[in-house]
Amino acid sequence: MRHPIRTLAPVTAALAAGLLLAGCGDVEPVPEVTQGARPTAAPETQTPGVGTETPAAAAAALTVGGPGTVCALPVSFGVAEKWTPQAVEDPENPEFAALTRQGPATVRCEVDAKPAGHVGFLRVWTAGKGSARTALEGFVKAEQNTSEVTYKESGSGVGPVTEVTYTVFDKVMEESKEERAFAVSTPKGTVIVHLGGLDTAEHRAMIPAYELARTTLKAL
Repeated sequence: MRHPIRTLAPVTAALAAGLLLAGCGDVEPVPEVTQGARPTAAPETQTPGVGTETPAAAAAALTVGGPGTVCALPVSFGVAEKWTPQAVEDPENPEFAALTRQGPATVRCEVDAKPAGHVGFLRVWTAGKGSARTALEGFVKAEQNTSEVTYKESGSGVGPVTEVTYTVFDKVMEESKEERAFAVSTPKGTVIVHLGGLDTAEHRAMIPAYELARTTLKAL
């Protein structure tokens, strides 16, 4: 079942990683989260930038994007245990453009980390055909208050992948937090997979789920 659009703009610190917005604009309360593993310090190996190491990918519990899955996407990838994917309802509706579009991309699917004990989402966006790097650059430029933006190239089961790490100053939390995304071109258009999080510690704790998506990516 597809869910109503979720706003990407924070209202309180607890909602900064993903507010639930019903079609009529009513805000739903965030369900209680049983906190998962969280780094107590910023490990050197996870500082944004080229050449840094990342945690190993998580084990896949299910696949999203293929036939019979909840999100219709140009790619499929593995989803970590307890993470819950849902399609974004009516993303092309111009009434919700401020919530569903970022630069050249439109959000299609979000994978909720709360059941796994984290406050954040993997969000899947699509853009038109063309360069993955160009689409990803447009996506990041459309984000407000970014800094420390670093791009690098890697590979996947789909082909060349452009990755970006950057920080965003969160006005609600009054601090900067890390975010990252990767983009890949497919015959059906460009796909961007983005990982945010309530704060940097939450973000880093969720990187294995992001790595799982990147390393199990397949074109459909």
